Amino acid sequence: MPPVEFRDVSYEIAGKPILQDLSLHVEVGETLVLLGRSGSGKTTALKMINGMLFPKRGQVFVDGRATTDWDPIKLRRRIGYVIQEVGLFPHFTVENNVGLVPKLEGWSAGDIESRVNLLLEKVGMPAGEFRSRYPRQLSGGQRQRVGVARALAADPPVLLFDEPFGALDPVMRLELQQQFVTLRQDFQKTSIFVTHDVREALMLGTNIALLTAGRLDVMAPPQEFRRARSEEARAFLACLHN
Repeated sequence: MPPVEFRDVSYEIAGKPILQDLSLHVEVGETLVLLGRSGSGKTTALKMINGMLFPKRGQVFVDGRATTDWDPIKLRRRIGYVIQEVGLFPHFTVENNVGLVPKLEGWSAGDIESRVNLLLEKVGMPAGEFRSRYPRQLSGGQRQRVGVARALAADPPVLLFDEPFGALDPVMRLELQQQFVTLRQDFQKTSIFVTHDVREALMLGTNIALLTAGRLDVMAPPQEFRRARSEEARAFLACLHN
């Protein structure tokens, strides 16, 4: 069964449609990029995967079980979540931020320390240098790297990324995009990544789902997406030439 599946999902706010009859699934180890303009419904769809929102009609499934049937705490601990604002606890050190979910899951102190050290190395922040720092002592890019490490900490099968690199300068953004590709190869996680940047979608996605006004317009691997003929897909692809 697919790790994540949407079946005829619709959602609205005050009578305004946000998602309309959305059906798609994400395969194990795939990086599905949800691409679309602001207001297209991509972040709403993402929030439905970890039970922050629920469909008005249809169902979202995680590991074959509807999100409405999951215990919300158990569901969210199975899913790593990375957002643009990072959301690190300011009074926690880097080590404590990254190790929080494993601690809540009852991991031993030794296993937590080993996992934290491994992940900080993987995101380019050697533990000996950064473990004891606080978020205020880090740059924006460094905080985002810690956020990625935290999402991976308890080894969740699914990762969600909500425009995590959007606020970074272009050089740092490219570095973290390249690092994301490396981490995907190392950890083989199923990932859903929200962006409005078609370049980012083509670089990071193994599959791209283009949402238009809450509907699925195109879903295709990057090379096929480049040949998509829908009006919205061509509008996004035109940005590659600007």
